[in-house]
Amino acid sequence: MERRSLSGWGRTPVSVADVIDADAVDLDRLLAGFGPRGAIARGCGRAYGDAAMNAGGTVLRLADQELVLDDATGLLRVGAGVTIDAILRESVQRGWFIPVSPGTRYVTIGGAIAANVHGKNHHRDGSFGRWVKSITMVLADGSTITVDPDSDPDLWWATIGGMGLTGVVTSAVVEMIPIETSRCLVDTVRANDLDELMAEMERGDERYRYSVAWIDLVARGARLGRGVLTSGDFARREQLEDTDPLRYDPGHLASVPAGMPNLLNRAGIKVFNEAYFRSAPRRRTDEVQPIARFFHPLDAVGNWNRLYGHRGFIQYQFVVPDEQHQVIRRAIERIVMAGRASFLAVLKRFGEADPAMLGFPMPGWTLTLDVPAVPAVLADLVVDLDEMVLEAGGRVYLAKDAVATPEMIRATYPHLERFVAVRDRVDPDRVWNSDLSRRLEL
Repeated sequence: MERRSLSGWGRTPVSVADVIDADAVDLDRLLAGFGPRGAIARGCGRAYGDAAMNAGGTVLRLADQELVLDDATGLLRVGAGVTIDAILRESVQRGWFIPVSPGTRYVTIGGAIAANVHGKNHHRDGSFGRWVKSITMVLADGSTITVDPDSDPDLWWATIGGMGLTGVVTSAVVEMIPIETSRCLVDTVRANDLDELMAEMERGDERYRYSVAWIDLVARGARLGRGVLTSGDFARREQLEDTDPLRYDPGHLASVPAGMPNLLNRAGIKVFNEAYFRSAPRRRTDEVQPIARFFHPLDAVGNWNRLYGHRGFIQYQFVVPDEQHQVIRRAIERIVMAGRASFLAVLKRFGEADPAMLGFPMPGWTLTLDVPAVPAVLADLVVDLDEMVLEAGGRVYLAKDAVATPEMIRATYPHLERFVAVRDRVDPDRVWNSDLSRRLEL
């Protein structure tokens, strides 16, 4: 056991907890020693806010590393502490890819289930939980159970996206998708304003499996919301001239050292955004890109979150229904008006929601942005954004959240009471707890 200061990927807020590296078989023995603040599981620490933190309590890191891929069925039996990075290094060369990947491969399977992560293909393939076939987990009473969507649907859909609050997932069976090559054929469009960008994205819903847009949150006036849209799918073997079509080497460019000052100020981001926008082609088709470049570009730079300096940042992600698409424009206008440029601003399309009780996606638009952790800015900007999202019938993503209020979550997550009822059934004493669950009164 080690007492440590922990934060999410945004590096704010920070709290102190006892960190234990535990094997799955040890959990029932450890339960009695957790104390009144309980425990929460933690993977790679890539949740941006306080979902994997537990001030004054215990934080668990699982050491179980089972990884068995059945090439005949595409079913992956995997320990909850295994990362998507480790899976891809094993699976890609054998012709299999993770069905849903977030923007980083440094996410554990347990974390992917807890956050029900989504990717560039949600409009086609849904969230990660749709591809999970069964889960083995430890409940608050120390029992180990295996659950699937049919055996206990309420517990299943409370655990998928449940932020680790129903129990500790120790392993899972996940359906992988077959690929013929490790490269993607990518189409790029440079859009001069938000209307053009969103129109291009809507037209691409049926044509592309994967799609994402970067938005310039410095541009104003007629250029408001200009961006670069990249869309594509895996190349087939006959589309490549390559003797090793399943070669996979994600590589690593550099790491940001500790103690860096804030390099992502408005002036610097303005220069970067202009250069990035101008370097993108007006329209290009069938560019061959490796997996790492298309799916996980930021992973090439280790500890990139340090670029915001010691204060850190929050990542704010919200979704609004299709019919409320104008909220995307209003939100961008508000962010530009705030004068705090966002280094990372991503727009995606969502498809049908799944039954997860704390599920984030709904059919519509989702915008993700970084906001430097400057209290005066956050206080006004986040309140205004929350009001827009609430009025539009949208919601914010718990895996990114660091600042939402209980009132906001109660008003925007319609199945919250069902989730609490499941927690009352399987964990009445709240053994599984986190800073996020206490802050949001979950």
